[in-house]
Amino acid sequence: MGDGLQQAAGDRLRFYIDKYTSNPFLGILVGLAMSALIQSSSGVTVITVGLVSAGLLTLLQAIGIVMGANIGTTVTSFLIGFNLGDYALPMIFIGAALLFFTSN
Repeated sequence: MGDGLQQAAGDRLRFYIDKYTSNPFLGILVGLAMSALIQSSSGVTVITVGLVSAGLLTLLQAIGIVMGANIGTTVTSFLIGFNLGDYALPMIFIGAALLFFTSN
């Protein structure tokens, strides 16, 4: 898997990986976003391990991504526990106010 990823990854992918995971905080945000998109911290971890074995990520970069993925799973579970009916009207009001005051 690592050899295939190395061959498939171009310079552009390597640039973006380095750009968005060079800082541990950015790595956490990347992991959180990936976990929110695919709804699986295990999937993010598997992808991250593959990228590390291919040499596209360092262990330090991978730690931030995995931590962010686990935080993302926790946030998703926390959001499911909310009673959205309590927050619906204030959110609609805020959205309408933003649309009204920011439109040209």
